[in-house]
Amino acid sequence: MTHAAPPLLVVEDLRTHFFTRRGVTRAVDGVSFTLHAGETLALVGESGSGKSVTCLSLVRLVPEPAGRIVGGRVMFAGEDLLQKSPAEMRRVRGKQIAMVLQDPLTSLNPALTIGTQVGEVVRLHQGLRGASLRERVLDSLRRLRIPAADTRLGHYAHQFSGGMRQRVSSAIALSCAPRLLIADEPTTALDVTIQAQYLELLKDVQASAGVAVILVTHDFGIVAAIADRVAVMYAGRIVEMGSTLQVFDNPSHPYTRALLRCLPDVALKRQQLVEIGGQPPDLARLPPGCPFAPRCPERQAVCDEAFPATVDVARGHTASCWAVPARTPA
Repeated sequence: MTHAAPPLLVVEDLRTHFFTRRGVTRAVDGVSFTLHAGETLALVGESGSGKSVTCLSLVRLVPEPAGRIVGGRVMFAGEDLLQKSPAEMRRVRGKQIAMVLQDPLTSLNPALTIGTQVGEVVRLHQGLRGASLRERVLDSLRRLRIPAADTRLGHYAHQFSGGMRQRVSSAIALSCAPRLLIADEPTTALDVTIQAQYLELLKDVQASAGVAVILVTHDFGIVAAIADRVAVMYAGRIVEMGSTLQVFDNPSHPYTRALLRCLPDVALKRQQLVEIGGQPPDLARLPPGCPFAPRCPERQAVCDEAFPATVDVARGHTASCWAVPARTPA
């Protein structure tokens, strides 16, 4: 996929550390990627690989005082978000960059009506009041296909199903027409049928609004259904990145191949699921070499000595592994 316009988001060498009594935990350790308008980038990897902290870093919501962004740049629409003041970031969040979290029941306020929660964002960022505000709220709910939206404005979160709560959360996020939507495992709390409906709805909204999406997930089925590109994270770093087709057809990093082998094959009956041996590394005590080396079936001596450089596997497809040969330029 080629893009004539410059990227909407450029992340360069982003580093977020947590300073604790145990030491410094490098939750995000040099992450770089770009994202264009209308594009979906999936961040995948095991729990603790740095996906969610990366997203929180983009909007400057890293838990303080332990968590700190210690390096890098986050260029959004040509401006470095890491250089903005807290007041300036409050004007960016919700209006230009919005988030959808994985559990809508805990992300929605149980004491406020749905209409109040959707309307709060619009009121703060666009200054609407009265009938105009109500109409905007109704439009946001209808856009996410909330049935009988006008009668549900006064309802509370517990009166909605899980799928409808996630739609309400998305309505809040999209109410001010943001340019970037960060969806942190938005389908985890949904059953499979509702997941499919929600993803189809998200694709429709994205196509109509041109919003860029960062999708955090551990489900490769969701990646195949919605993502344009994939970034595989391990121990706070992106170890492989490429288009969805490239990563699925030619997984180049041993960790990516291990993740794909964990997927069940419905064509094979009574097949034992493959697991990745060992445990993820302690991010406070990362080895000098590749952090995946202790679990890697292709481990070499050099893997314990230094982290591998990022090489081009193909055009737009990169991996960080000593065993991956660099692409020969045409």
